[in-house]
Amino acid sequence: MGDAWALQSGYGVRFEWGAAGAAQLGRDVDCTVVVDVLLFTTAVTVAADLGTRIVPCRWRDATAAEFAAGLGAELAVGRRAVTTASPWSLSPAALREAPAVPLLVLPSPNGSTLAASAGTPDVVAGALRNASAVADWLVRQGYGTVDRPVAVVAAGERRPDSGLRPALEDLLGAGAVIRGIQERLDAALSPEATSAAAVHTATADVAGTVAASSSGRQLITGGFADDVAVATEADASPHVPVLRDGVFVPER
Repeated sequence: MGDAWALQSGYGVRFEWGAAGAAQLGRDVDCTVVVDVLLFTTAVTVAADLGTRIVPCRWRDATAAEFAAGLGAELAVGRRAVTTASPWSLSPAALREAPAVPLLVLPSPNGSTLAASAGTPDVVAGALRNASAVADWLVRQGYGTVDRPVAVVAAGERRPDSGLRPALEDLLGAGAVIRGIQERLDAALSPEATSAAAVHTATADVAGTVAASSSGRQLITGGFADDVAVATEADASPHVPVLRDGVFVPER
């Protein structure tokens, strides 16, 4: 069986899952849209709304603290470790209430790893909150055509054995971006991309579906219902965070 990137060649819009999928499709496209709705890319969009640039970081440990200090940036802590002195975390709701800072290092083994795995000239943070803005930006940049294909990659979650668990919220977020491209451009969608867009189109209550999903219920029962609510604010953000020299910078 051939590589996934080769089997989706010839399409302007392609879809895959996880870091391996991003690496595969990244061989043959110039732009990757990373979608990690709960919670990395949603947090990046909230930061963008506040004018904060995000530095993705894979691990929250001593090296992350050293990394942030070297950049002169604040470091986000764990969601349950938020204090008055360290109010920044992966929680979009907490970020919204925290003081805005110019530069924030945001550890996230899943979303950050996916962004680093893309290896394309442009890497964009997509979510339900900015799906339309991302679609607009992609079309303006000329992406979505056969000559300039784009890969939309859903992060998914990790199972206890470290295997990939396809996550419904990321499928819906990716589908929203793909559907937005489709509405703006007569794009040639791969069958995988077509299916992702169709799932979003067929979901009448996206917010309710995300809240009722495995990932949504896990966050809600863990006390982070506000994060699910923020993540499902459809098209609430006009910003498109684009990775520039290792930093997600808000664009429009």
